[in-house]
Amino acid sequence: MVTVLPYVPQYITVHLGSPNSNAANVTVPFIDYVKNVASSEIYPTWDESALRANILAIISFALNRVYTEFYRSQGYPFDITSSTAIDQKFINGRNYFNSISNIVDSIFNDYIRRIGFVEPLAAKFCNGTTVTCEGLSQWGSQYLARQGQNFVQILRNYYGNNIEIVNDAPLRGYTPSYPGTPLRRGSQGPNVVRLQVMLNRIGQNYPAIPRISNVDGIFGAQTENAVRTFQRIFGLTADGIVGKATWYRLVRLYVGVNGLAELESEGQRFYAVNWQVPSNIGIGARGQSVSQLQFMLRVLSEYINDISPVTEDGIFGQQTQNAVIAFQRFAGLTPDGIVGPATWSALYDRASAIIGVTNRLSPQYPGSPLRFGDSDF
Repeated sequence: MVTVLPYVPQYITVHLGSPNSNAANVTVPFIDYVKNVASSEIYPTWDESALRANILAIISFALNRVYTEFYRSQGYPFDITSSTAIDQKFINGRNYFNSISNIVDSIFNDYIRRIGFVEPLAAKFCNGTTVTCEGLSQWGSQYLARQGQNFVQILRNYYGNNIEIVNDAPLRGYTPSYPGTPLRRGSQGPNVVRLQVMLNRIGQNYPAIPRISNVDGIFGAQTENAVRTFQRIFGLTADGIVGKATWYRLVRLYVGVNGLAELESEGQRFYAVNWQVPSNIGIGARGQSVSQLQFMLRVLSEYINDISPVTEDGIFGQQTQNAVIAFQRFAGLTPDGIVGPATWSALYDRASAIIGVTNRLSPQYPGSPLRFGDSDF
């Protein structure tokens, strides 16, 4: 099972001071940013396993800031600061150490995440001597390296055994999450789905925001009422229109209530399996592809009243079949309880939009239709 990969930005914009300071912003290649921070934060003479562990923590923390739009959602024109109190040490124009530079060249698009989560880990760290924190101890990592631990063992010592290393994440330019034009009554599509999901999740913490009963990608009266209430609560113009200011206030709150920028997070989850369009209808699947189906159904059940929750046990039984039929009716498909290409694609499109990572996914189909009694164990 292949997990969704957030992208690595080609460039990152650094504010040379604390967020509200009157300091310059510099935009540098992401790989150079990592080399700069690593050369500023750690010693080039440390053991290679300690260097790799620290560099991966630096990469992951920076990627988390980009992925969650931590600063941009607050209206700042940068991705991260050079303030060591809240981010990582960056010294504009400094030279890099060769030992660090060589390692960064080989792993700059690798990062840490919790198993089952999408977002890069907000891998906090400190020097471990004058400052301690919840996260990696820089000097402690060197001590563990001297004890013979490899970089993965070192990272798990600090971040837990439920982490993994993602290798060779895709590289591309920064793409803002804001749709580019305001969303309003009558708007439709994946961006409206993302809007509805954010409103419903934030509404769990702010119950005054009315729940949108069906996350259907159609900006109707319920969505407009929820937007107006959100805008009133957070001091925005309550016009029911989601412009840039409202969108990024939603993003900021959504990241906050899910803890996506924290070391301990509720996590973003989405998985994919190999895509093969079948030539005929067959049986015989059970396991990961069924678990994937059940995950999508469970996500949809939280936002579509007609779909009952299912257990993610990898077994296509009566409960799963009933949920499939309910979804097919909702989506205007033949309600036969069989998951062929049309049903899988419709499930995928709606679930990926709800998770909010559509642009980071590649549509996937298990390779053969799934129906009651299927198994591939």
